Amino acid sequence: QVQLVESGGGLVQTGGSLRLSCAASGRTFSEFPMAWFRQGPRKEREFVAFVSETARNALYANSVKGRFTISRDNAKNTVWLQMNSLEPEDTAVYYCAALVGDSYFDVSSYDYWGQGTQVTVSS
Repeated sequence: QVQLVESGGGLVQTGGSLRLSCAASGRTFSEFPMAWFRQGPRKEREFVAFVSETARNALYANSVKGRFTISRDNAKNTVWLQMNSLEPEDTAVYYCAALVGDSYFDVSSYDYWGQGTQVTVSS
């Protein structure tokens, strides 16, 4: 079991920045590749960013590439999502998740999820 708790969401104006945190407890955090997903109003949950166990590899959705940065510190059992140049389209509940399956972009490959943190970007 892995318990995940997100924080750092809030209300920000277009062009602003936020840094989301995801604190993990339970099983060894360093065993798991981690990702951020988001779910906007009346939308399906979608992939945002992925980081490998050692942070050697990071992958992003095209919609956030160049604006968002995923990082992790295994000593702190934490993964972050730095979000810059935010747009109203980024408004969503953001979730961190631990990968147990094969497809980093597929919701069904993740067994462990946090409760989510709301990000609202005003125009």
